[in-house]
Amino acid sequence: MSAVLPALPERPRVVVDTDTDNEIDDQFAVVHALLAPDRVAVEAFYAAPFHNDRSTGPEDGMLRSRAELERILEIAGGGPPVLEGARAWLPGPSTPVASPAAEDLIARARTGEPPLVVVALAALPTVASALLLDPGLRERIVVVWLGGHARWWPTAAEFNLAQDPHAARVVLGAGVPLVHVPCLGVASSLATTRAEIDAHVRGRGALGDFLAGRFARDVDATPGRSRILWDLGAMGWALDRGWLGTRPRPSPVLTDDLTWRETPDRHLVLAAETVDRDAVYGDLFARLDAQA
Repeated sequence: MSAVLPALPERPRVVVDTDTDNEIDDQFAVVHALLAPDRVAVEAFYAAPFHNDRSTGPEDGMLRSRAELERILEIAGGGPPVLEGARAWLPGPSTPVASPAAEDLIARARTGEPPLVVVALAALPTVASALLLDPGLRERIVVVWLGGHARWWPTAAEFNLAQDPHAARVVLGAGVPLVHVPCLGVASSLATTRAEIDAHVRGRGALGDFLAGRFARDVDATPGRSRILWDLGAMGWALDRGWLGTRPRPSPVLTDDLTWRETPDRHLVLAAETVDRDAVYGDLFARLDAQA
């Protein structure tokens, strides 16, 4: 592992910030984490906001995410606490949005052995707000964020990033140890199909049937049709650092037109450039088999 990150234990402490009802990839990532207690110690889930055709605004999206997280944990028979994240996007580049999740992140990072790994699968108002409220937090956490696109892509304007650019700029500029997992160009390798899900997820207990049902809700059985489960990339790094190919690079600057600009004087982050799609899915399918 690169020296740009602090040393991590074999089984790190983890919190997961997730817009779980946004689409269907968060559910798979959440279940993967729940099924891997040998790899990660998940201490809390944070419901993240989102705004698209499934929500009326960021607050409604956060509440829907909370409900979906609670639904998953009920099916799983329990699990870590679920806390509400930000109800709004950051109103400016240095103005936090208070939330129970941001408060919990600050408090939890200051208990136990650092670092606490924050797996961020959504827009970043909760994580950014915690860093603004307590700048010293950056010394006690590692953020793994799925957001933006590869640096060579003509735009960085991906859903998680574009929902709250102020929050993205806070996290990218805070000096916090960061693993950046781009969407197009990296996590876009994590495509699967209805046939594969039906063969290896459906029938694997209540959690498997739940995931297969969510997949079928969005993806029909047309031959050749696939769906990318993006969030498995960021969660995959938390579960096994060998599944993603990474290298240190200066933290990118997010411009006003939502493109990347690199400057050599920025602090280093760990940039993901490849993901072993077969290792990620193979591990998830094996764990679903085992728990079923």
